[in-house]
Amino acid sequence: MHLHILGICGTFMGGIAAIAKTLGHTVSGCDANVYPPMSTQLGTLGISLTEGYSAEQLDTVAQDADIFVVGNAISRGNPLLEAILDRGLRYTSGPQWLAENVLFDKWVLAVAGTHGKTTVSALLAWILEHAGLNPGFLIGGIAVDFGVSARLKDSRHFVIEADEYDTAFCDKRSKFVHYRPRTVVLNNLEYDHADIFPDLTAIETQFHHLVRTVPHSGRILVNDAEESLRRVIARGCWSQVERFGLAAAADTGADWTIAVDGTIRLGGAPQGTLSPFALLGQHNQLNAVAAIGAAHHLGVPVADSLAALARFRGIKRRLELVGTVNGVAVYDDFAHHPTAIANTLDGLRRAVGTARILAVVEPRSNTMKLGTMKAKLPGSLSAADRVYCYTANLGWDAGAALAPLGARAEAHNDLGALIESIACASRPGDHVLIMSNGSFGGIHRKLVARLDELQERM
Repeated sequence: MHLHILGICGTFMGGIAAIAKTLGHTVSGCDANVYPPMSTQLGTLGISLTEGYSAEQLDTVAQDADIFVVGNAISRGNPLLEAILDRGLRYTSGPQWLAENVLFDKWVLAVAGTHGKTTVSALLAWILEHAGLNPGFLIGGIAVDFGVSARLKDSRHFVIEADEYDTAFCDKRSKFVHYRPRTVVLNNLEYDHADIFPDLTAIETQFHHLVRTVPHSGRILVNDAEESLRRVIARGCWSQVERFGLAAAADTGADWTIAVDGTIRLGGAPQGTLSPFALLGQHNQLNAVAAIGAAHHLGVPVADSLAALARFRGIKRRLELVGTVNGVAVYDDFAHHPTAIANTLDGLRRAVGTARILAVVEPRSNTMKLGTMKAKLPGSLSAADRVYCYTANLGWDAGAALAPLGARAEAHNDLGALIESIACASRPGDHVLIMSNGSFGGIHRKLVARLDELQERM
């Protein structure tokens, strides 16, 4: 079968493409934004990519397509989608295709939440790999140890990053209702996706729909600190529930706790210590204990999970060090929500102590572009010594929003000027943290190159 995928360079749809290729299908696809690492991954798999959504694809690269898999970034008015509808061609969504062709006979382990989905999914998949369970997975990022964001194996187990975003132009349910998981992590829940959901209650409803799909013998691991998740469970739950949280908040009654030193307890009994562990920050400690708890549902001993996590080498675009020039370290991170930005900065601050942190943020997500979170942005960046915001194509005044940070903050609508300002301000010992959920115009490579040029002139 030939699948032509619309929006193929998104992490989810790119994963669908990789899995379909493994199943022996012919796969092609198109996207408006073709950039690494997904374009590189697809190219390695021999998948044909077309830039843009011209209707002419139906008579060229997609003329023999048996089905069109439509990503949720594709809206009515898209010329290729309109041509598919006009010709009455067969189409489906990515989540529905995955459910019908891959997940229907698997023990699905789904990781949901506003933040940390990629990290917990990668940690969980790595634990199961280390335990010899050879899991399949579809994750919204690339773990260094796997080298790919998705794979299909001859295994009963499949780990999936369960996104609450809508499924497709024709299906406005959250993606995760298609997956029918047996093990679920509810990592956290805040308001996000303002372009889809009017308020937090609407998102809680979708999470409740996910809870309704979990069997009686299934297990749901819930972040005990989240009032929103407590409301979700209170609306009805027919499965086993285990709660996890920080040991400092253990009076809430969490089943799984983790202390600052990495000591993990289950029901108050010591299970071992998360050390060494490559990921920084308390939020990543919670991500780890969530993955350990999910693996425990499959019978993986905690000691085995800890041994696996001690060898975990990280995830691309999650505080990924992309280069060091003249003592200036440059990191790439996917953080694009104020809470994620604050967590990432906190983790880096705990690691580097009093060294200067230069935070560079691109408010690129649909929610950030709408300005829904602009009031929270200064607080999320307070741990940085200097703040740089890229404002191109932004519909609100970032400079005004960041005014509470005073002279520490700058706003630039020109990428070249932004890079020059960062490079000139940087000095040995600094840590430059670049945060965006997109390619950010290749700023990481360009900044490293500019720092290298300045060093040569010294």
